[in-house]
Amino acid sequence: MEPFGNEVPGGRLKRVLSGLFAFVLFAGSAGAQTSIIAGIVVDSAGLPVSGAEVSVAAIGATAISGDRGEFRISAPPSGSVVLRARRLGFRPDSIAVTSVNGAAGVTVTVKRVAETLAPVVVRTRRTNFTGRLAGYYQRLDRKSSGYFITRAQIDGENPRTLSQLLQHAPGMTAFRGRAGTQGVRMRGRRCWPLVWLDGTPMPSGEFDLDGVPPNTLHGIELYLGSTTAPSRYSANRDLSSCGTILLWSRGPDTDPIAPRRAAVNLETLVASLAVYTADQVDEPATVAARTSIEVVYPPALFAEKLAGTVVAEFVVNAEGRVEPETFGVVNSTNLLFTEAVRRSVETAVFN
Repeated sequence: MEPFGNEVPGGRLKRVLSGLFAFVLFAGSAGAQTSIIAGIVVDSAGLPVSGAEVSVAAIGATAISGDRGEFRISAPPSGSVVLRARRLGFRPDSIAVTSVNGAAGVTVTVKRVAETLAPVVVRTRRTNFTGRLAGYYQRLDRKSSGYFITRAQIDGENPRTLSQLLQHAPGMTAFRGRAGTQGVRMRGRRCWPLVWLDGTPMPSGEFDLDGVPPNTLHGIELYLGSTTAPSRYSANRDLSSCGTILLWSRGPDTDPIAPRRAAVNLETLVASLAVYTADQVDEPATVAARTSIEVVYPPALFAEKLAGTVVAEFVVNAEGRVEPETFGVVNSTNLLFTEAVRRSVETAVFN
């Protein structure tokens, strides 16, 4: 077996499929003859596994697990069936499930077999906040006098309307204005609070909060008094005495768009010997000496004190560089974490 990086018969340079690289960050009906089994695919550490193929051999049904490892698959309406899960980098496994009008909450566990590189642990104590949301992140990090509703809270509650979300905050009550507008009142006052959207004041008068879909917001600041709001967002005492609401929307700086690349099927590359797995080479890929993978902790998540994990997979070529189009994610707790890892991995050097 040739050492990693040497030429192989036919003049083809070896490309080695890395194992799994963990980055840990601290701060429809199927018809009368079938039913639906719902479940999740996880690894031995309990983390969800995306892109796993789940199959029921008895009827030839297959499904691919989603970003959170979830799957839904057709099965016979009754009796015991065998679910089989497989994914590159993991040992295939099977589980027997009793299918009586379908089943839910099924967990299939697969064990990692790819070469697992040492985890990169990312910590930060100081962060310079810049850009459109710098002020919001600074206040959130300091936990200033306002009450904050973060994106994680918005997504977790998944409210139908903004007014419904705000009613759960301390000191807030719902108020229906004229012409059906929906607003809120702070601390029992009868007047409406000032509302700002991305630093721009909304028109004077009662602002229809339900005109802003909650899932378009990245963060919310609530200031109940006339002197507690940041000076930039304070009008004269009479206008701001009813409180202030700062709304911050999502955008490219909060939801990065990964570059579009042609889809690469790693299993096909391995089967054709265009890519070699760790057990097919004498020396699996390792991070080059005197180098390190520098992952920048996303400021937005640092301000929210959110920790997370990314398990990524990628191919290292004979020059020790990652082939960008092969970068994939086995599981991730946040898109911003994923993008931070992707950018760092693509500049890393390997042996």
